[in-house]
Amino acid sequence: MAVERVLGTENNPDIIESGSAVEIIPEQSRSEAISESDNIVVMNDEVLLDEQIASELANMENETEDFFDNLAEFVDESELSKLASNLIDSIHGDLESRSEWEKTYTDGLKYLGMKFDDSRSQPFQGSSGVIHPILAEATTQFQAQAYKELLPAKGPVKTQILGARTVQTESQAERVQEFMNYYIMNVMQDYDPELDQLLFYLPLAGSCFKKIYFDFVLQRAISKFIPPEDLIVPYEAPDMSSAERITHSITMSRNEIKKQQLSGFYIDVDIPEGSYESRDEVTTEIDEIEGTSPSYTEDRNRTIYEVHTILDLEGFEDKDDMGEPTGLKLPYIVTIDEQSNQILAIRRNYNPNDPTKNKINYFVQYKFLPGLGFYGLGLSHMIGGISKATTSILRQLIDAGTLANLPAGFKARGMRIRDEADPLQPGEFRDIDTTGGSLRENLIPLPIKEPSNVLMQLLGLLVDSGKRFASIGDMNVGDMNQAMPVGTTVALLERGTKVMSAIHKRLHYSQRLEFNLLAKVFADYLPPEYPYDTGSGTREIKISDFDDRIDIVPVSDPNIFSQSQRITMAQELLQMVQSNPEIHGPTGIYEAYYRMYSALGVDNVDALLQPPADNTPKPLDAGIENSGLLLGQPAQAFAEQNHEAHVQAHQSLFLTQVVKDNPQLQSLIISHVMQHLQFFASQIAEQQMPPEMQEQIAQVQMQMQQVTPEEAQQIQLQIQMMLDQMSSPILAELTTQFMESISQSNQGDPLVAIRQQELELKDKELDMDQEQFDAKQQMQLQTSALDTQMQQQRLDMQKAIADDKLQLAIERMQQQAELKLMELQSKLKGN
Repeated sequence: MAVERVLGTENNPDIIESGSAVEIIPEQSRSEAISESDNIVVMNDEVLLDEQIASELANMENETEDFFDNLAEFVDESELSKLASNLIDSIHGDLESRSEWEKTYTDGLKYLGMKFDDSRSQPFQGSSGVIHPILAEATTQFQAQAYKELLPAKGPVKTQILGARTVQTESQAERVQEFMNYYIMNVMQDYDPELDQLLFYLPLAGSCFKKIYFDFVLQRAISKFIPPEDLIVPYEAPDMSSAERITHSITMSRNEIKKQQLSGFYIDVDIPEGSYESRDEVTTEIDEIEGTSPSYTEDRNRTIYEVHTILDLEGFEDKDDMGEPTGLKLPYIVTIDEQSNQILAIRRNYNPNDPTKNKINYFVQYKFLPGLGFYGLGLSHMIGGISKATTSILRQLIDAGTLANLPAGFKARGMRIRDEADPLQPGEFRDIDTTGGSLRENLIPLPIKEPSNVLMQLLGLLVDSGKRFASIGDMNVGDMNQAMPVGTTVALLERGTKVMSAIHKRLHYSQRLEFNLLAKVFADYLPPEYPYDTGSGTREIKISDFDDRIDIVPVSDPNIFSQSQRITMAQELLQMVQSNPEIHGPTGIYEAYYRMYSALGVDNVDALLQPPADNTPKPLDAGIENSGLLLGQPAQAFAEQNHEAHVQAHQSLFLTQVVKDNPQLQSLIISHVMQHLQFFASQIAEQQMPPEMQEQIAQVQMQMQQVTPEEAQQIQLQIQMMLDQMSSPILAELTTQFMESISQSNQGDPLVAIRQQELELKDKELDMDQEQFDAKQQMQLQTSALDTQMQQQRLDMQKAIADDKLQLAIERMQQQAELKLMELQSKLKGN
């Protein structure tokens, strides 16, 4: 197809000369160009496009939608209607799959006891409608404990460094921790009431949710509480991360929807006015507890479904390298008005730079107990039956007391009592008209018994069981024996709080996920540098601070969930340290008391508790070191000192008469001088080191910041070995020079020579004494050996004599036996 343009003049095709006037044709808009493209005439069977025109059309097609645009503007209306119907049907199926969970949750709300039922007519008019408070007590006690632990006054966030600790990472961790605590406690003003409300819902429903996102209207991060009935997931979803469809049910007015449409967030479609539709059971029960009802005059009756799902959207399919659709479903956020069945927005829910196109998660689930599926279990599910039973027994006891105090019965026909409809007042006697006979015969009361003791015992048993499960029984920690072993005390404490401790660990885990999502919001929407003012001055956070080197965790301890538990643990620790303070070091007592005061919540502990004195050696001047050496106090050398000057000062001290007369001071000074010589030799070795080796060591030290502490320690040992090899010869030479200098000084002093002679004479005397001692020892050994030899000879002689006696005895016995045998033979022959 040939395209022919006949526009304007030869020099400017957009200008047409009309007589003396010039007409300027305005530039076509994109929509006009697209509409006119339909009027292009196709000649023959061949389409011929100019390369420039083809390039312009391609650019026009690419500019039709941006990655973050509302895709509902580019999808056909029939496709939108079909998609909306499918999603709403799926959402209704999801609601139906959790109907039993909602029923149990609703029944639990009824037994909170916040609404008194005074209209009961069974078993009689005006019977008791009281509800036992075991469920309400367990809920409020859990909320009070968890609220204080998860949101302390100084902020709920602390940071941990991942990898090697450096000055930069420690400063970065401190900036992130200070900023997030400031932002949550001061800027996110709704965080405190939202968390407070979540912790009240959680023990009742078993699951609650938080939605973390950036609000462009408020221009700040939001962590919004979502009641469990407003977040809907499919039956087969095991958790938040793997759920392929997450629906957030939002109630909005037509005016709020219109505001979003004018801002361009929703597409401009007609939202018809509809009548108020029925509410679900959970919402109805909550309204009854609060004593409120919806206002039909306000048009806040639109249910908006924000569906986080995966779709294979026509026109926006996932494509491979060849440009062919792969059939893979991609993450989207679809916003639907339920009443009108219209889609208001479709937006991509993955990062444009993510090659895997994983969905962006905005939700965090808090669980009370893990349960058997997606939704957690709460006290309504676990002790709801006990709450019903205790309420029933309590009402029976009250009704039995009412009937016993105000008995009823039968009277004879014809018997009249004045004002019989009114109860008798104290001290009042009324007239009775009887038909004859006594009053006992005309009045027969019902056989009503007093409240049953069996029911009272059963009520106490059920209440104790419920409290034991919910861990709301009183922990009599103060009644424990002070002499009880620490292990026994901790075991008893853990036994009484193990259920609550496990629940607190789940809250700690969920809050950690919430803070990490909040940090991602800061990393995506904060400016590169964000200054802010605090009570201690102006601070600044950088967007680069929210990287993988810093882990953000809750400040709460997952193993400790209450202040009483924390105080008990600190008290047991203090007793252990006090029992044996020697093995806990010089700061053991101070640290134990510091933890005890911190557990008690004492402010400004440093002003109350003075830390122990710092006995760490510090660099001193040479004169101060000499004064300490004269007092017999060892001195410590440091690398940054002037070692040459120190050695000269100590050498002068060594040559004084006081030191010459005291060998102990001499050895003390020489020992300290050796330390200075070692540092001095290392400095000389570093100065004489070749530049190539210096660069190599500098590179290795830079790499030490990127390895583990164990590997860094090994590298440091290798560097030290290299330095020792170079400094050892220098140290030997310096030591020789020092020893020669002090020995030459000693030779020129006559007193030193006399002292030396005295020492030599003393050594000779010691040698002579040693020789005499050795001679005596040798003589004693020889005498001992001779005595031993003589004793052995005596033993040998005694043995020989004993052997001869034994031999003679044996011979005599043989002779006697032969004579006896001969006598027997002679007797036998005579016979």
